[in-house]
Amino acid sequence: MQMPRFSDVLADVVGRSAGVLFDFDGPICDVFRGLPASGVAVSLAEIVATRAPALASRAQATDDPMEIHRLSQEGGEALLADVEAALTIAEIAAVKVAGPPVAGAVEALAAAKDSNRRIAVVSNNSAECVREYLTIHGIDGTVDAVVGRPALRPDLMKPDPYPLFAAAETLDIEPAALVLIGDSTTDVEAARAAGVPSIGFANKPRKRFTLADAGADVVVLGMDAVADSLAAAGVVQQRA
Repeated sequence: MQMPRFSDVLADVVGRSAGVLFDFDGPICDVFRGLPASGVAVSLAEIVATRAPALASRAQATDDPMEIHRLSQEGGEALLADVEAALTIAEIAAVKVAGPPVAGAVEALAAAKDSNRRIAVVSNNSAECVREYLTIHGIDGTVDAVVGRPALRPDLMKPDPYPLFAAAETLDIEPAALVLIGDSTTDVEAARAAGVPSIGFANKPRKRFTLADAGADVVVLGMDAVADSLAAAGVVQQRA
């Protein structure tokens, strides 16, 4: 049996969608491009070490701010709230110096809008930093909803499907009629758990295989492929 072509699979996944969910850090913006994540992690680890010394060594062992955010919940709600606030401030500062959107992202957003698909950004970053970035670059008008990191609930961040279900409810579209574009295995895992088809964005060579292994319906090497597929897709009829 002949295997379906990549372009056919992508066209099918996009063509069946009534709404498009974009992850933020990767498909739209390289959040910590101008303000390195490692520096943010050091600052967050200092907060953890001061407030919860027992967690200090684990916090200092990672350069991933999100991992420190998850870890901080073990120190109680007050510590989590402090780390959440500091991370949000750092993210907002980061997106201000992150540079232009990822190549093809603006075109993908515009093509989704032009095809009458509803659009949401679904991110483990704060909703505040997402909105800041979209506004700075004049693309906030293309997005119908932003679902950011659930307040003080790291357990509900992707790979948990909660953000995708929240987006589906906000857009008033069944999960199966959405498609998620993400660059991490946690995006794909969340999509699978929510019953949402997914497009893996392999912005690094190794991701081509890790995203496929995680169960992405199709993997693209550039956002321009998503933009072209959306531009070629049929216009979705207005909902009653």
